[in-house]
Amino acid sequence: MRLLLVILVVAGLITADLRYHSLETTRSFLDTLGTPIYWVANLPTLVGEWTREHVSSRSELIADNERLQRENLLLQGRSLKMASLQADNVRLRALLNSTELLRDDMLVAELIGVSPDPVRHQLVLNKGSADGVFVGQPIIDAQGLIGQIVEVSVATSRALLITDATHSIPVQVNRNGVRAIAEGTGSLGSMEIRHVSATTDIREGDLLVTSGLGDRFPGGYPVGVVSVVERDPGQAFARVLASPSAQLDRSRHVLLVFTDPESRED
Repeated sequence: MRLLLVILVVAGLITADLRYHSLETTRSFLDTLGTPIYWVANLPTLVGEWTREHVSSRSELIADNERLQRENLLLQGRSLKMASLQADNVRLRALLNSTELLRDDMLVAELIGVSPDPVRHQLVLNKGSADGVFVGQPIIDAQGLIGQIVEVSVATSRALLITDATHSIPVQVNRNGVRAIAEGTGSLGSMEIRHVSATTDIREGDLLVTSGLGDRFPGGYPVGVVSVVERDPGQAFARVLASPSAQLDRSRHVLLVFTDPESRED
């Protein structure tokens, strides 16, 4: 009976609530009391979702950071290579522009080796007899005379620089045509001009060019610029030093000069 009575009372309350909304305030109160219970019950799900989201985001950030570091390193490497290629392009353009001022046939060669002996100023080039290179052939860069070929193989050749202590070349002062002999001193930045009389008209800043004497170097190629002129009243000859015009310690590409185009074997 009691159970039946309770059921009837609950049914009556539900019917009244449906018709008159008499339990709305009570239901709202109970919902408010139950909110913390719902939040606590849902807490493990919220924590799991937060953990998955943030752990995944951190892993993605680490992966993205590593990827960006690799890409940055790669781009830096390419940038360095681009700078090197740009510098080579500038030097090659200077070489090509220099050939426009010359009437001789030219062949571009690349430096592939340098003599390890500090006393010997020699270079190894990637052109040889197969390219028509011959012993005694002049070598220039965009600024002036570098030296001459002293040894030739099929694919390579060896050049002697004008600053080598064993090298000498007939020169003349471009300003007035005074002739002299320029000899290497063993220093890349200096040459000595021999047999210049103390009364000779030669000054610091004078440009020295090949005289064409000796049938080895064509006339008119820049050799160096006079840097020191010392005259001793007790000496018959002046002490004259010159700085080479060519960039002997920097040039990577050089020009081999064919004074007679027919001497080159194509």
